[in-house]
Amino acid sequence: MQFGLAKHVIALLLIAPLLAGCLERGQPTMVDTSADDDAFCRANNVAVGSNDYVNCRKNRDVQRGNANARADRAQRNMAEQMLNNPVRP
Repeated sequence: MQFGLAKHVIALLLIAPLLAGCLERGQPTMVDTSADDDAFCRANNVAVGSNDYVNCRKNRDVQRGNANARADRAQRNMAEQMLNNPVRP
């Protein structure tokens, strides 16, 4: 009976690190980019709250979203390419 319990404990200890890698799912944590966006938009001598400033911040947000979409699309394309064209030695 002790051998059976020890076998289960060892199996659990071997599997636990593998399962720990699955805990991080979904979108990565975003860093606070508002200070960077503010500095970028103020560099053009634009007053905070003006239409030009708001447009600048909106454009930066759109560019960031497009970059994230491109990265996601590239990751999906690479995964599909790897699945559809397996390399066999």
